Amino acid sequence: MKLQKWRYSRRRLPKKIRHPIYPDSLMMAVFICILIIFCFLQTSGEFLHWFVIPVALCGILIGIDAIDWFRGKLNLFDPVGIIGLLGFHFFFIAPLLHVSLDFWMDEDIMPPNDWRIWIGGMAILNFLGLLVYRFSRNLVSQLPKNQSKQIIWKLDRQRFLPIVCIALIISAILQLMVYQKFGGLENYIAAATRAARREGENEFQGMGIVFLISESFPILSMMAFAVYAQTKKRLQTKTAQIIALIIFLGLQLIFGGLRGSRSNTIWALFWAVGIIHFWLRQISKKQIAIGLVFLLLFMYIYGFFKTGGFEAVNTALQGQSARAALEEKSGRSWESLALQDLGRSDVQAFLLYRITRHDSDYEYAWGRTYLPALTMFIPSAIMPKKPPEKMLEGTEAQFGRGTYHPQLWSSSKVYGLAGETMLNFGPYAVPFAFVVLGIVVGYVRRWLMKWSVGDDRLLLLPMLVNFCFIVLVADTDNYIFFILKNSGMAILVIFLSCRRKIINLDSFKIEHQHTKYLDYHLPSNQIT
Repeated sequence: MKLQKWRYSRRRLPKKIRHPIYPDSLMMAVFICILIIFCFLQTSGEFLHWFVIPVALCGILIGIDAIDWFRGKLNLFDPVGIIGLLGFHFFFIAPLLHVSLDFWMDEDIMPPNDWRIWIGGMAILNFLGLLVYRFSRNLVSQLPKNQSKQIIWKLDRQRFLPIVCIALIISAILQLMVYQKFGGLENYIAAATRAARREGENEFQGMGIVFLISESFPILSMMAFAVYAQTKKRLQTKTAQIIALIIFLGLQLIFGGLRGSRSNTIWALFWAVGIIHFWLRQISKKQIAIGLVFLLLFMYIYGFFKTGGFEAVNTALQGQSARAALEEKSGRSWESLALQDLGRSDVQAFLLYRITRHDSDYEYAWGRTYLPALTMFIPSAIMPKKPPEKMLEGTEAQFGRGTYHPQLWSSSKVYGLAGETMLNFGPYAVPFAFVVLGIVVGYVRRWLMKWSVGDDRLLLLPMLVNFCFIVLVADTDNYIFFILKNSGMAILVIFLSCRRKIINLDSFKIEHQHTKYLDYHLPSNQIT
């Protein structure tokens, strides 16, 4: 039966990976968005405003992909589905929550008289951008016509073991040296807390290359575990993998997590779960839902740690009243988590308001914000005068020309794909910027389908899926940091450990018809 299914799919394989809009998914997206807006209408008259129309259109367009993911039309780690899920909150739920909760930027800004106008304006730009995104991702997801052969990367286990062991040893030694430099774990955490509060000079300045290597220990360990466990059935049980993830989380905290970076820890955990899914045991949607609940709780509690260390975490666990006082003091709350950490609606709406004002004195950067990203890992000894960071443009866009001062006054906001585009080229360029998102998602989706025929670069695929969301919500410097710092050592280990070989696709599938590759990665309903 499996062989017949595969042959049927191969006959229908087109020249590109299509993702049609299913009429029932479209109707469900329309119904869900209208129902949610109706519920918000019952809470406040603020929603009797035209801004809900473009926001709803964004929700419908991106919600189609989310519904397809829930219905099993997409692979669990298909970037289209992941962007659909996260984008439904980013483009639809978050703007509505901002208006409902009256929760906006917490800096000393001069806000617009009516935020809804600018939320609606950004929704129009985002809707046009999502149309561009859908078109470009489908265009990029092309497969060669009548492809019968393919180059795949296979791990040479005899080469992989010494390489990964050497990398782990170097990583561990460097991390111990980092702790020694700060005088122990307690001083290390205190320095990270001061950096998060932007108190004094950043004590971690110039350590990017060291962190790139030292903080790679957890993900390299998970890769080594997956390669080893693939031949050990007792390590492929659910219990064994839960224990492996708990150990991984502990390692992640020790190797960089205690520096207060929630994103590094969360994205690494996503990568580890993806490795288990592709290499050892298929993850279910129920397990994903349970994991998301844990993830949100972790992000909430860890936000207190970032600004106050273990003392703040202990306070947060003492009860509701203690948490409320801590939230007010630190600015870390459920609202800030949902709307500022996982959204950019207010920041982008405010930029649109400031830049398009008739008395605006802001001058477009014309690409200047992208230059610092290319130089961020170059040591100051080699390049003492680096281009000014995006803080210059971001501060002047929000507060006016001449307000930026690197020591006294600057804004450290993250603006997202649309926001950084406005800083450089203005609002009318925003829809075209979504071509970048479409290209990234299209290529990652294409690699998902190609690597599912036994290519061991699947170890890197969850990281690439994660990168798709980074492109949407973060800025260029975050892109470079994510790829080099979070993934650089893992990519290097895979590159050095793999052998390239040419396979005949039809013969390979017939030979491996009973293995995980057919069951997990190429179900017949995904190739249409």
